[in-house]
Amino acid sequence: MALNSLRDLFVTELRDVYDAENRVVTLLPRCIEAASSSDLQEAFEDHLDETREQIRRLDRIFNQLGESPLGEKCDAMEGLVRECEAMVNEPAETWVRDALMISMAQRIEHYEIAVYGTVCNYAQHLGEQDALDSLQQTLTEEKETDKKLTKIAEACLKSSGARKEPRR
Repeated sequence: MALNSLRDLFVTELRDVYDAENRVVTLLPRCIEAASSSDLQEAFEDHLDETREQIRRLDRIFNQLGESPLGEKCDAMEGLVRECEAMVNEPAETWVRDALMISMAQRIEHYEIAVYGTVCNYAQHLGEQDALDSLQQTLTEEKETDKKLTKIAEACLKSSGARKEPRR
């Protein structure tokens, strides 16, 4: 798609995040299985359900815009997912693996927060109020997931007995 207008850019960014969200839906079941913390498993399960709803919202936005959601590949999310999949398979103490998965999940969340913030701005400038309302809801959910992951990480580190290790 040629980017000749803000609307073109808006649709392109929406397609990119649509691909990203679909990649997350594929990744999360593996994270649920690999997590040892029940809190982390539950957070991943909740986010899987939430992500499926976010995809449905994007489908509605594309329908309202008269556009197809297909056509963009999110290279950034592809790389983040690939990195997360590699980390999940690393031999490590269970709490270390959980901490690593939280780190990777937060990288994904921060990417999504950046994208949704951007498309919210575009929707506002384009006067796409219905899309803006849906996108802001998703942005809020992504921020809440990030906060939840931070709390789980703090609890994970505290309960693990992790402490400052001497320099080598």
